[in-house]
Amino acid sequence: MPVPATLPAGWPAEKSLAISVSVMLEGWTDDSAPGIGPMGNPLKAGVLDLQARSWAEYGPKVGAWRLLDILDRTGLRAVFYVSGLLARRYPDLLAAIANAGHIVGAHGWAQDIIPACQTAEQERRDLVRCVDAIGQGAGHRPYGWLSPRCTPSRCTPALLANAGFEWHADFFDSDLPYRHQTPAGPITAVPFTIEVNDMPLYVRYGNEPHAFTRILERILSNWPRLGLPAGCLDITVHAHIFGRPFGAIEFIESLDVARRYADWAWLTDHQALARLFAVRD
Repeated sequence: MPVPATLPAGWPAEKSLAISVSVMLEGWTDDSAPGIGPMGNPLKAGVLDLQARSWAEYGPKVGAWRLLDILDRTGLRAVFYVSGLLARRYPDLLAAIANAGHIVGAHGWAQDIIPACQTAEQERRDLVRCVDAIGQGAGHRPYGWLSPRCTPSRCTPALLANAGFEWHADFFDSDLPYRHQTPAGPITAVPFTIEVNDMPLYVRYGNEPHAFTRILERILSNWPRLGLPAGCLDITVHAHIFGRPFGAIEFIESLDVARRYADWAWLTDHQALARLFAVRD
């Protein structure tokens, strides 16, 4: 499949699809819980869903460790997008992720705090404490960002650029990364695809776990038929969802599938892609 000549230096020759691996490591504030849980039926407004909270706690306690082991055995690097609140609660886990060579990106302070619903000052405050908590746990600050619910505010790109972030993934309008201009300077926009993501596929829409791998293989096997320029695709799992055995099996299978299509696809991560496209300015 021909690869466009406009790709940056460092993009492998003859490869037209970049596959990034991401792990979501998410936490909620003490007075909140995931809005979507395995029981399906929401509780009355104002009632704290302790079942959903316990379900989410599986991520840092068990699921992330299982996913780390899988990535170690497969020799792949991922971006772990981490809630600042979890970084503070589980510093040993953050250190293990960083020491294993993975990228630690920021995923907001907590999943129930959406930047689009905050004032600029509230957002700036939470950004600062998120960077500090991740830096203390991982041993270095994060350079990448993904908002809770992937929903930034109008202020988010400039706040990130001003805070020294290199990229953020709250973008759905492109097949390839690009430089996004903000009042505080440029930042690299990394497209985030949700076709191979355990949250919508398994939790929201109720598919069987195998749908994750089946959809990935369908995309990869048909990629050359599209006749389109190069693009990006994400393999995304949440530590509290596909960090469980049924999901971890599909995660392993998905990495095997991705490698089978090495004629036109290559495995990478958001940070590596962002830095390739940053040098094009």
